[in-house]
Amino acid sequence: MKNTPSNLRYSKDHEWVRVEGDQAVIGITDYAQSELGDIVFVDVTSVGDTLAQGDVFGTIEAVKTVSDAFMPVGGEVLEFNESLNDDPAQVNKDPYGAGWMVKVRMSDAAQLDTLLTAEEYAKLTE
Repeated sequence: MKNTPSNLRYSKDHEWVRVEGDQAVIGITDYAQSELGDIVFVDVTSVGDTLAQGDVFGTIEAVKTVSDAFMPVGGEVLEFNESLNDDPAQVNKDPYGAGWMVKVRMSDAAQLDTLLTAEEYAKLTE
């Protein structure tokens, strides 16, 4: 059984969103990190940028591949999880906790309604 917390929303691109006020904390799902394998580098150069839903906010480098990370909701990228510079494997170990990637000030909270619930995402990844 994959780890899909019910308090989050999910994109079809395998990112998750946790809402904290007008901000969204974003990372990749447990499914995504398991498909990528051992993550060796997370590159986010979009801090300070305002990106649309679906835009690339960074890249995730694993031993076997490099994958884009997409914005599940549009907004201004406020913060990158700097601890991933020293320990990118946190994304593998704790994708919904210490492995978060960016914090965003959402431009339109209604975009959350376009994302998948935990149940819908679990069906997508069966």
